[in-house]
Amino acid sequence: MELKIMVSAMAAMFVAATSCVSNNGSGASSQSQQARVDFKDGEEICFADPTVFCDSGKYYMTGTLGDSSNGFAMLESTDLEHWTPVNDGSLVLASGSSTFGTTGFWAPQIYKEGNKYYYFYTANEQVAVAQSPVVTGPYVQDSVRPIDSSEKNIDPFLFKDGDKYYLYHVRFNHGNYLWVAEFDINTGSIDKSSLTQCLDYTDKWEKTDDGKWDPIMEGPTVVKIDDVYYLFYSANHFLNPDYAMGYATAKSPLGPWSKHNGNPVIHRSIVGENGSGHGDLFYGADGKPYYVYHVHQSDSVVSPRKTRIVPLVMTKDEQTGVLDIKVDSSHIIVPHISLPASAQ
Repeated sequence: MELKIMVSAMAAMFVAATSCVSNNGSGASSQSQQARVDFKDGEEICFADPTVFCDSGKYYMTGTLGDSSNGFAMLESTDLEHWTPVNDGSLVLASGSSTFGTTGFWAPQIYKEGNKYYYFYTANEQVAVAQSPVVTGPYVQDSVRPIDSSEKNIDPFLFKDGDKYYLYHVRFNHGNYLWVAEFDINTGSIDKSSLTQCLDYTDKWEKTDDGKWDPIMEGPTVVKIDDVYYLFYSANHFLNPDYAMGYATAKSPLGPWSKHNGNPVIHRSIVGENGSGHGDLFYGADGKPYYVYHVHQSDSVVSPRKTRIVPLVMTKDEQTGVLDIKVDSSHIIVPHISLPASAQ
Protein backbone atom coordinates (compact mmCIF):
# COMPACT_ATOMS: atom_id res chain seq x y z
CA MET A 1 0.00 0.00 0.00
CA GLU A 2 1.32 3.44 -0.89
CA LEU A 3 2.15 5.78 1.96
CA LYS A 4 -0.21 8.37 0.48
CA ILE A 5 -3.22 6.08 0.86
CA MET A 6 -2.38 5.42 4.52
CA VAL A 7 -1.91 9.15 5.16
CA SER A 8 -5.23 9.90 3.45
CA ALA A 9 -7.01 7.42 5.68
CA MET A 10 -5.44 9.01 8.74
CA ALA A 11 -6.42 12.46 7.51
CA ALA A 12 -10.01 11.35 6.95
CA MET A 13 -10.21 10.14 10.54
CA PHE A 14 -8.80 13.46 11.75
CA VAL A 15 -11.39 15.42 9.79
CA ALA A 16 -14.31 13.23 10.82
CA ALA A 17 -13.34 13.31 14.50
CA THR A 18 -15.11 16.61 15.16
CA SER A 19 -17.38 18.93 13.24
CA CYS A 20 -18.88 22.40 13.49
CA VAL A 21 -22.12 20.95 12.17
CA SER A 22 -23.93 17.64 12.21
CA ASN A 23 -25.24 15.49 9.37
CA ASN A 24 -28.73 14.07 9.72
CA GLY A 25 -29.72 11.13 7.54
CA SER A 26 -27.63 8.45 5.85
CA GLY A 27 -27.29 10.05 2.41
CA ALA A 28 -26.35 6.61 1.12
CA SER A 29 -29.19 5.31 -0.98
CA SER A 30 -30.46 8.05 -3.28
CA GLN A 31 -30.56 11.78 -3.86
CA SER A 32 -34.17 11.79 -2.67
CA GLN A 33 -32.94 10.79 0.80
CA GLN A 34 -30.15 13.32 1.10
CA ALA A 35 -28.46 14.06 4.36
CA ARG A 36 -28.63 17.63 5.51
CA VAL A 37 -26.30 19.77 7.58
CA ASP A 38 -27.62 21.36 10.75
CA PHE A 39 -25.95 24.77 10.62
CA LYS A 40 -26.14 26.94 13.74
CA ASP A 41 -26.78 30.67 13.57
CA GLY A 42 -23.70 32.76 14.30
CA GLU A 43 -21.16 29.93 14.15
CA GLU A 44 -18.01 30.20 12.10
CA ILE A 45 -18.07 28.33 8.81
CA CYS A 46 -16.06 25.12 8.85
CA PHE A 47 -15.54 24.27 5.18
CA ALA A 48 -12.08 22.92 4.41
CA ASP A 49 -10.73 23.17 0.84
CA PRO A 50 -13.31 25.92 0.21
CA THR A 51 -14.33 27.53 -3.05
CA VAL A 52 -16.50 30.60 -3.74
CA PHE A 53 -18.46 30.94 -6.97
CA CYS A 54 -20.12 34.21 -8.03
CA ASP A 55 -23.37 34.04 -9.96
CA SER A 56 -26.20 36.55 -10.57
CA GLY A 57 -25.09 38.92 -7.84
CA LYS A 58 -24.62 36.27 -5.15
CA TYR A 59 -21.70 34.34 -3.74
CA TYR A 60 -21.93 30.57 -3.32
CA MET A 61 -19.52 28.70 -1.07
CA THR A 62 -18.92 24.97 -0.83
CA GLY A 63 -16.11 22.79 0.44
CA THR A 64 -15.11 19.70 2.39
CA LEU A 65 -17.35 19.09 5.40
CA GLY A 66 -16.07 17.98 8.80
CA ASP A 67 -17.86 14.72 8.11
CA SER A 68 -16.89 14.16 4.48
CA SER A 69 -18.57 10.76 4.15
CA ASN A 70 -21.88 11.83 2.60
CA GLY A 71 -21.33 14.69 0.15
CA PHE A 72 -21.31 18.49 0.00
CA ALA A 73 -23.39 21.38 1.35
CA MET A 74 -23.55 24.93 -0.02
CA LEU A 75 -23.99 28.41 1.43
CA GLU A 76 -24.95 31.72 -0.19
CA SER A 77 -24.12 35.32 0.65
CA THR A 78 -24.27 38.87 -0.67
CA ASP A 79 -21.50 40.35 1.51
CA LEU A 80 -18.94 37.51 2.07
CA GLU A 81 -19.39 37.68 5.84
CA HIS A 82 -22.93 36.41 6.45
CA TRP A 83 -23.82 33.08 4.81
CA THR A 84 -27.13 31.23 4.61
CA PRO A 85 -27.50 27.49 3.82
CA VAL A 86 -29.09 26.75 0.45
CA ASN A 87 -31.88 24.16 0.28
CA ASP A 88 -32.25 24.34 4.07
CA GLY A 89 -28.88 22.64 4.48
CA SER A 90 -29.61 19.64 2.26
CA LEU A 91 -26.55 18.35 0.46
CA VAL A 92 -26.22 19.71 -3.06
CA LEU A 93 -24.30 16.59 -4.06
CA ALA A 94 -24.88 13.43 -2.06
CA SER A 95 -23.62 9.89 -2.09
CA GLY A 96 -26.14 7.70 -3.88
CA SER A 97 -27.26 6.10 -7.11
CA SER A 98 -26.81 9.26 -9.20
CA THR A 99 -23.27 10.25 -8.18
CA PHE A 100 -19.91 8.58 -8.01
CA GLY A 101 -18.39 7.87 -4.61
CA THR A 102 -19.22 6.47 -1.22
CA THR A 103 -16.85 8.43 1.06
CA GLY A 104 -14.10 11.03 1.15
CA PHE A 105 -15.99 13.87 -0.57
CA TRP A 106 -13.29 16.54 -0.80
CA ALA A 107 -12.21 19.73 -2.52
CA PRO A 108 -15.03 20.73 -4.93
CA GLN A 109 -15.15 23.35 -7.68
CA ILE A 110 -18.21 24.93 -9.35
CA TYR A 111 -17.89 25.71 -13.05
CA LYS A 112 -20.52 27.26 -15.35
CA GLU A 113 -20.71 26.71 -19.11
CA GLY A 114 -23.72 28.24 -20.86
CA ASN A 115 -26.80 27.38 -18.81
CA LYS A 116 -25.25 24.35 -17.16
CA TYR A 117 -23.38 24.15 -13.87
CA TYR A 118 -20.64 21.58 -13.31
CA TYR A 119 -19.54 20.36 -9.90
CA PHE A 120 -16.05 18.88 -9.90
CA TYR A 121 -15.14 16.97 -6.77
CA THR A 122 -13.13 14.17 -5.20
CA ALA A 123 -14.64 10.96 -3.81
CA ASN A 124 -12.94 7.66 -3.04
CA GLU A 125 -9.67 9.40 -4.04
CA GLN A 126 -10.94 9.86 -7.60
CA VAL A 127 -11.99 13.02 -9.43
CA ALA A 128 -15.57 13.15 -10.74
CA VAL A 129 -17.94 15.71 -12.20
CA ALA A 130 -21.71 16.11 -11.84
CA GLN A 131 -24.15 18.59 -13.40
CA SER A 132 -27.18 20.71 -12.59
CA PRO A 133 -29.31 23.32 -14.41
CA VAL A 134 -29.11 25.55 -11.30
CA VAL A 135 -26.14 26.50 -9.15
CA THR A 136 -27.78 25.22 -5.97
CA GLY A 137 -28.18 21.69 -7.32
CA PRO A 138 -28.79 18.91 -6.71
CA TYR A 139 -25.86 17.78 -8.86
CA VAL A 140 -26.11 14.37 -10.54
CA GLN A 141 -24.29 12.35 -13.18
CA ASP A 142 -25.70 10.93 -16.40
CA SER A 143 -23.01 8.26 -16.19
CA VAL A 144 -21.92 7.43 -12.67
CA ARG A 145 -18.14 7.18 -12.86
CA PRO A 146 -14.90 9.03 -12.10
CA ILE A 147 -13.14 11.02 -14.81
CA ASP A 148 -10.03 8.81 -14.84
CA SER A 149 -10.29 5.49 -13.03
CA SER A 150 -6.83 4.29 -14.07
CA GLU A 151 -5.20 5.64 -10.90
CA LYS A 152 -5.83 7.78 -7.83
CA ASN A 153 -6.32 11.52 -8.43
CA ILE A 154 -7.82 14.29 -6.29
CA ASP A 155 -8.36 18.09 -6.01
CA PRO A 156 -9.81 19.04 -9.43
CA PHE A 157 -9.80 22.50 -10.96
CA LEU A 158 -11.15 23.12 -14.48
CA PHE A 159 -9.70 26.01 -16.47
CA LYS A 160 -10.77 27.19 -19.91
CA ASP A 161 -8.35 28.93 -22.26
CA GLY A 162 -9.75 29.89 -25.65
CA ASP A 163 -11.65 26.83 -26.87
CA LYS A 164 -9.65 24.32 -24.78
CA TYR A 165 -10.28 23.03 -21.29
CA TYR A 166 -7.61 21.93 -18.85
CA LEU A 167 -8.16 19.81 -15.76
CA TYR A 168 -5.63 20.53 -13.04
CA HIS A 169 -5.51 17.95 -10.27
CA VAL A 170 -3.27 15.94 -7.93
CA ARG A 171 -1.71 12.53 -8.56
CA PHE A 172 0.25 10.36 -6.14
CA ASN A 173 3.86 9.21 -6.37
CA HIS A 174 5.28 8.89 -2.85
CA GLY A 175 3.60 12.22 -2.22
CA ASN A 176 1.10 14.60 -3.85
CA TYR A 177 1.99 16.36 -7.09
CA LEU A 178 0.12 18.74 -9.38
CA TRP A 179 -0.74 17.57 -12.89
CA VAL A 180 -2.73 18.96 -15.81
CA ALA A 181 -4.40 17.36 -18.82
CA GLU A 182 -6.62 18.59 -21.62
CA PHE A 183 -10.27 17.92 -20.81
CA ASP A 184 -13.25 17.18 -23.05
CA ILE A 185 -16.24 18.81 -21.38
CA ASN A 186 -18.69 16.91 -23.62
CA THR A 187 -17.43 13.43 -22.72
CA GLY A 188 -16.12 14.24 -19.24
CA SER A 189 -12.75 12.68 -19.98
CA ILE A 190 -9.12 13.74 -20.16
CA ASP A 191 -6.66 13.34 -23.01
CA LYS A 192 -4.10 11.13 -21.28
CA SER A 193 -1.50 11.90 -23.95
CA SER A 194 -1.49 15.50 -22.70
CA LEU A 195 -0.89 14.63 -19.03
CA THR A 196 1.87 16.88 -17.71
CA GLN A 197 3.29 17.29 -14.22
CA CYS A 198 3.21 20.97 -13.31
CA LEU A 199 5.63 21.29 -10.41
CA ASP A 200 8.08 19.39 -8.25
CA TYR A 201 9.04 20.00 -4.65
CA THR A 202 12.02 22.40 -4.63
CA ASP A 203 11.51 25.15 -2.03
CA LYS A 204 12.02 24.93 1.75
CA TRP A 205 8.60 26.40 2.58
CA GLU A 206 6.94 23.52 0.70
CA LYS A 207 8.16 20.91 3.19
CA THR A 208 8.92 21.79 6.81
CA ASP A 209 8.18 18.48 8.58
CA ASP A 210 11.72 17.02 8.72
CA GLY A 211 10.69 13.93 6.77
CA LYS A 212 7.50 13.10 8.70
CA TRP A 213 5.45 13.07 5.49
CA ASP A 214 6.14 12.70 1.80
CA PRO A 215 6.15 15.95 -0.24
CA ILE A 216 2.66 17.36 -0.72
CA MET A 217 1.55 19.92 -3.31
CA GLU A 218 -2.20 20.25 -3.82
CA GLY A 219 -5.28 22.48 -4.09
CA PRO A 220 -4.65 24.04 -7.53
CA THR A 221 -6.36 27.16 -8.88
CA VAL A 222 -5.41 28.67 -12.25
CA VAL A 223 -6.21 32.12 -13.62
CA LYS A 224 -4.97 34.04 -16.66
CA ILE A 225 -4.18 37.74 -16.33
CA ASP A 226 -2.70 39.71 -19.23
CA ASP A 227 -1.43 36.60 -21.05
CA VAL A 228 0.28 35.23 -17.94
CA TYR A 229 -1.01 32.05 -16.27
CA TYR A 230 -1.00 31.91 -12.48
CA LEU A 231 -1.09 28.55 -10.69
CA PHE A 232 -1.96 28.84 -7.00
CA TYR A 233 -1.19 25.76 -4.89
CA SER A 234 -0.72 24.64 -1.31
CA ALA A 235 2.18 22.70 0.15
CA ASN A 236 3.00 20.68 3.30
CA HIS A 237 0.61 18.17 4.89
CA PHE A 238 -2.64 19.80 5.98
CA LEU A 239 -1.96 18.63 9.54
CA ASN A 240 1.26 20.67 9.54
CA PRO A 241 0.93 24.19 11.06
CA ASP A 242 3.10 25.36 8.13
CA TYR A 243 0.55 24.33 5.51
CA ALA A 244 0.65 27.34 3.18
CA MET A 245 -0.20 28.72 -0.26
CA GLY A 246 2.06 30.05 -3.01
CA TYR A 247 1.92 30.45 -6.77
CA ALA A 248 3.83 29.92 -9.99
CA THR A 249 3.55 31.56 -13.42
CA ALA A 250 3.81 30.39 -17.02
CA LYS A 251 3.20 31.47 -20.61
CA SER A 252 1.14 28.36 -21.35
CA PRO A 253 -1.50 26.45 -19.37
CA LEU A 254 0.75 23.39 -19.69
CA GLY A 255 3.78 25.24 -18.33
CA PRO A 256 6.68 25.23 -17.72
CA TRP A 257 5.99 27.00 -14.43
CA SER A 258 8.25 29.40 -12.55
CA LYS A 259 7.65 29.66 -8.81
CA HIS A 260 7.19 33.10 -7.30
CA ASN A 261 10.25 34.27 -5.37
CA GLY A 262 8.05 35.69 -2.63
CA ASN A 263 6.29 32.42 -1.74
CA PRO A 264 4.46 31.60 0.42
CA VAL A 265 1.69 34.16 -0.05
CA ILE A 266 -0.52 32.74 2.70
CA HIS A 267 1.18 31.27 5.78
CA ARG A 268 0.60 31.36 9.52
CA SER A 269 3.31 34.03 9.81
CA ILE A 270 1.29 36.23 7.44
CA VAL A 271 -2.36 35.57 8.34
CA GLY A 272 -1.86 34.62 11.99
CA GLU A 273 -3.48 31.16 12.00
CA ASN A 274 -2.03 27.69 11.58
CA GLY A 275 -2.63 25.43 8.60
CA SER A 276 -3.61 28.25 6.24
CA GLY A 277 -4.14 27.20 2.63
CA HIS A 278 -6.00 25.12 0.02
CA GLY A 279 -8.67 27.40 -1.34
CA ASP A 280 -9.63 29.31 -4.45
CA LEU A 281 -9.27 32.74 -6.04
CA PHE A 282 -12.40 34.66 -6.99
CA TYR A 283 -13.42 38.21 -7.85
CA GLY A 284 -15.90 40.02 -5.65
CA ALA A 285 -18.80 42.24 -6.62
CA ASP A 286 -16.38 45.14 -6.14
CA GLY A 287 -14.22 43.72 -8.95
CA LYS A 288 -11.37 43.01 -6.54
CA PRO A 289 -9.63 39.63 -6.16
CA TYR A 290 -10.05 37.52 -3.03
CA TYR A 291 -8.74 34.17 -1.86
CA VAL A 292 -10.83 31.80 0.26
CA TYR A 293 -8.93 29.21 2.30
CA HIS A 294 -9.04 27.12 5.47
CA VAL A 295 -7.13 27.26 8.74
CA HIS A 296 -6.75 24.95 11.73
CA GLN A 297 -9.39 25.07 14.44
CA SER A 298 -6.80 26.46 16.90
CA ASP A 299 -3.08 26.45 17.64
CA SER A 300 -3.40 22.97 19.14
CA VAL A 301 -6.37 21.39 17.30
CA VAL A 302 -6.57 20.80 13.53
CA SER A 303 -10.20 19.92 12.88
CA PRO A 304 -12.80 21.02 12.11
CA ARG A 305 -10.90 23.43 9.90
CA LYS A 306 -12.33 26.94 9.66
CA THR A 307 -12.90 29.09 6.57
CA ARG A 308 -11.30 32.46 5.91
CA ILE A 309 -11.45 35.01 3.05
CA VAL A 310 -8.70 37.55 2.39
CA PRO A 311 -8.35 40.34 -0.21
CA LEU A 312 -5.45 40.00 -2.64
CA VAL A 313 -3.19 42.90 -3.61
CA MET A 314 -1.72 42.60 -7.11
CA THR A 315 1.13 44.82 -8.31
CA LYS A 316 2.55 44.43 -11.80
CA ASP A 317 6.27 44.36 -12.46
CA GLU A 318 6.48 46.63 -15.52
CA GLN A 319 9.64 44.92 -16.80
CA THR A 320 8.39 41.34 -16.69
CA GLY A 321 4.64 41.96 -16.87
CA VAL A 322 4.18 39.46 -14.02
CA LEU A 323 2.10 40.31 -10.96
CA ASP A 324 3.49 40.35 -7.46
CA ILE A 325 0.61 39.02 -5.38
CA LYS A 326 0.24 39.53 -1.64
CA VAL A 327 -2.65 39.33 0.83
CA ASP A 328 -4.18 42.20 2.76
CA SER A 329 -3.90 40.47 6.11
CA SER A 330 -5.38 43.49 7.90
CA HIS A 331 -8.78 42.79 6.32
CA ILE A 332 -9.28 39.03 6.73
CA ILE A 333 -12.97 38.10 6.63
CA VAL A 334 -14.25 35.53 9.14
CA PRO A 335 -17.43 34.18 7.50
CA HIS A 336 -20.32 33.15 9.75
CA ILE A 337 -23.64 31.35 9.39
CA SER A 338 -26.59 33.74 9.30
CA LEU A 339 -29.93 31.94 9.49
CA PRO A 340 -33.25 33.64 8.78
CA ALA A 341 -35.24 34.34 11.95
CA SER A 342 -37.73 31.60 11.09
CA ALA A 343 -34.97 28.98 11.08
CA GLN A 344 -33.28 29.92 14.36
